[in-house]
Amino acid sequence: QVQLVESGGGLVQTGGSLKLSCVASRRTFSSYTMAWFRQAPGKAREFVGLIRWTDGYTDYVDSVKGRFTISRGNAKNTVYLQMNSLKPEDTAVYYCAASLRVGVPKADYEYEYWGQGTQVTISS
Repeated sequence: QVQLVESGGGLVQTGGSLKLSCVASRRTFSSYTMAWFRQAPGKAREFVGLIRWTDGYTDYVDSVKGRFTISRGNAKNTVYLQMNSLKPEDTAVYYCAASLRVGVPKADYEYEYWGQGTQVTISS
C-alpha cells in the first residue's frame, strides 16, 4: 500500500506561480509512473502531466505545456508540480497519483494510488 500526501496549494493571482509537492509513504517511486490530475467544480477529473521514474520521461496535457513542470525530488519518494503563468481555468483540486503500469498512463483508472488532493485557486 502506498499513501500519497499533496501540499502546496493555495490562492494566487493570474500570472502567479505555485509549486505542489507529493510525498509517498514508501521510500521510493522507482517502479512507478507518477502523475498529477486535477478536478474543477462540476467537471471530470483531468490528466495534467506525468513523470516516469525509470527514465524521467514527462508528458503533459496541451493546456499546461510550457507552463507546468513535473520533477523528481532528491528524496526518491517526492515529486513536484511547478505551475507558472497560472490562469483562472487552472483552478481545481490537484491530485497526485501513482501507477505501476508500463507505457504512458493518462487515464485515472490506470492509477492505483491517490492522494487526498490540494486546492489551487487562481483569482482573476
